[in-house]
Amino acid sequence: MKLSNKIIITLLAIGLIGLVSFQVKKNDRYFEIIKNLDVFTTLYKELNTYYVDEVNPTDIMETGIEAMLESLDPYTNFIPEDKIEDYRIMSTGQYAGIGTTMGEIENRHVVMMVFEDSPAEKAGLKIGDELIKINKNAVEDYTTDEINKLLKGQIGTAVEIEISRKSVKKPLKFSIDRESINIESVPFYGMIDENIAYIRLTEFSSGAGSSVRSALVELKGKGAKKVILDLRGNPGGLLNESIEVSNIFIPKGLEVVSTKGKIEEWNKTYTANKNPVDVNIPLAVLISNNSASASEIVAGAMQDYDRGVLVGQRSFGKGLVQATRPLSYNSQLKITTAKYYIPSGRCIQAIDYSHRNEDGSIGKIPDSLKTEFKTRAGRIVYDGGGVSPDHDVINKGYAPITIQLIKKGFIFDFATKYYYENEDMKPDPIAFSISDELYSEFTNWVSGKDYSYTTATEETIKELKETADTDKYFSFLEKEIEALEAEIKSHKKEDLKIFSSEIKLALKEEIISRFHKRQGMIESSFENDEEVDEAIKLLNDEVQYKNLLQAAK
Repeated sequence: MKLSNKIIITLLAIGLIGLVSFQVKKNDRYFEIIKNLDVFTTLYKELNTYYVDEVNPTDIMETGIEAMLESLDPYTNFIPEDKIEDYRIMSTGQYAGIGTTMGEIENRHVVMMVFEDSPAEKAGLKIGDELIKINKNAVEDYTTDEINKLLKGQIGTAVEIEISRKSVKKPLKFSIDRESINIESVPFYGMIDENIAYIRLTEFSSGAGSSVRSALVELKGKGAKKVILDLRGNPGGLLNESIEVSNIFIPKGLEVVSTKGKIEEWNKTYTANKNPVDVNIPLAVLISNNSASASEIVAGAMQDYDRGVLVGQRSFGKGLVQATRPLSYNSQLKITTAKYYIPSGRCIQAIDYSHRNEDGSIGKIPDSLKTEFKTRAGRIVYDGGGVSPDHDVINKGYAPITIQLIKKGFIFDFATKYYYENEDMKPDPIAFSISDELYSEFTNWVSGKDYSYTTATEETIKELKETADTDKYFSFLEKEIEALEAEIKSHKKEDLKIFSSEIKLALKEEIISRFHKRQGMIESSFENDEEVDEAIKLLNDEVQYKNLLQAAK
């Protein structure tokens, strides 16, 4: 036999062995799936038949499904039939209802926000109204989710509600017709400096791109020469809307994001396909720990093309793509199918998405786990999770006393009280301020109420005492620890005075919301918004702005 024939036969044999091996592995996998499904089915049957207590078959199945999916990633979820509507609202920003945001404060169900031009506003509902009944049923034992479901329904149908209002002795009754509610993705835009435009984008729901586009066009017509795009706290949304928003600032044809998954059909590249509004206007993008997904695509694209400076904190790090797959009985599976990659080639998904800080941030990533990439101008950027800002601004947050006053509803209730005592007043969102006299009224009003709280320092001292006691050192440190606790207790008595500035700002925003809704709250917050202040400084400092967008020499 010729040598060439031997080689051909050998290659064919190797190929055949490989094919058989692949087929065996494939069959093994199918057998494993069938075997485990059979085990699960028989276990489920036996459990429902013989378990000592009565079990709800639906609840126990959902528990099993959720536990299985929890072992994968946080975004692969089972959506039962009764939660499909909630998922649709999250995806589109649209639903049929009356146009309110409900919340619970100290076992009271209250109207936290009324959307502009909504059926609720037209009917006369106000922020601060306490919900008592829905369709003649008392709601004191209902959860906020249950109340929201009852307020939603088919367009044109009516819902009867009964509320308690601070300024009225008797309960008020309303019959409100449900309408299609579109939650505005751009609740506020305007000029915050003589030549700086500000656009707040809160979610990437349907139409977000066109809303940002029209806002920028309008503001440029008013003389805007620079722009701040605020994506702080924006959890993301529709992928195509992130393309639309990016396209406003970058040329047609540029890649915005690509996806890569196990199945080839999910490997796609998305490019800007429209004419931009302005590819040269100086841009600052505000991001925070809770800016995720579509927000990170936009911020990442702006950074990778050196199109604008990112200001704030490292973003959330959600770079996983989800798709919904239909299941039986009108349920669905939201399943992760791919990962996002921004133009520099880096993935925005956090390396470890199961362990995060309390505020949702990723925390420090070891250098050994990060890979270096470069922007178009040659600036060095890294993967490892989220997008890092070009200009860091530490978000200090509120002091424990302010958080407790908000949590307990005291700031909310005082704002409602102030509104009904000054209903004819129309305070300017920016010019209005909490005077010392008004703040004194607030401190007197809250003085008899329980707003006790534990600081992080007190928690640390508690841990120190427990550790010292375990180590037999407590007797040596007892006097010093007691003195420290007494000092903190003494200072806490003065917290209303020490933290008066930030409490006043929280009061201002809440009071303004009663008169000007969401738009007013956002506008009034600029008074003490460090990230906005830093963005303004950067945009007004041409040299620093350009330096941040250039590669280090």
